[in-house]
Amino acid sequence: MRRIAVAALAVLLPIAAAAAQRGLPADWPVYQPPEVQQLEAVETARLSAREAGQGVAVDDAHVYAVGNFVIARYNRATGEREAIWRGERGGLIGHLNSCFVEVAELWCANSNHPRLPFANSVEIFDKTTLKHARSIPLGIMDEGSLVWFDRMGSDWIVGLAHYNDETGLAFKNNSFAGVQLHDERWRRIGGWALPPQLVERMAPQAASGGAIGPDGLLYMMGHDQPEMYVLARPTMGPYLIHLATIAIAAEGQAFDFDESRPGELCAISRPVREIRCFRLPQVSIDPRYARRLRD
Repeated sequence: MRRIAVAALAVLLPIAAAAAQRGLPADWPVYQPPEVQQLEAVETARLSAREAGQGVAVDDAHVYAVGNFVIARYNRATGEREAIWRGERGGLIGHLNSCFVEVAELWCANSNHPRLPFANSVEIFDKTTLKHARSIPLGIMDEGSLVWFDRMGSDWIVGLAHYNDETGLAFKNNSFAGVQLHDERWRRIGGWALPPQLVERMAPQAASGGAIGPDGLLYMMGHDQPEMYVLARPTMGPYLIHLATIAIAAEGQAFDFDESRPGELCAISRPVREIRCFRLPQVSIDPRYARRLRD
């Protein structure tokens, strides 16, 4: 205990000194971010799907494996592949990043990755036939590469990525990745920055999947780490609040919540091309600093 107290004092004294130098009293309150909860997801099912290179979408009876320019529908009960859409190599759709089920359709985030400048579109498919239905072109976006999006009332919550390698801009690293709010016509109306510790954790990449969970919190996964991050909107300020890190047997990429099984989602293991489903733990929230994104 004495060592802990001495260590804490060693941290607080420079803070107090810095505050005094700025004309603040030495006892001025110092913000202590909420402790990040360390939790674990429980696997409930898995299914082989060689197309599962970017992510998965899910409904009550099917899972949809998503690759750069391929989508395959699998029967959850039998594991049989029932339908497939194949785009052309070097074609108009080059990098599907994520999809989710919207009634009778699949709504997918598409980008021109790894080309620059960043250009994005939303591609919509019939979930039964997997035929392409329509496209929402977003064009060149300085804000980043579109990797995921989700409904937020009548608006959209959108994940945009920047990268530290040759697929990113030389003057913007992955700390420029963020979460934005867009209205129903895809005009920006707000947004947040990611907590610096998550930016560092996901470097040199950015978040590859995101969605609002049934608890109203924002869930995100990086590019290759077997963990999921749970975030809330702040009561003030531009940074999302990191509430929890969930250990999960899926190495990043895009995922989708299973609305037919509350509290469950499906993700992928990219190295072995599997779809894996999980039951998530409950995450607590400190109302002094954080709010749910959706009630």
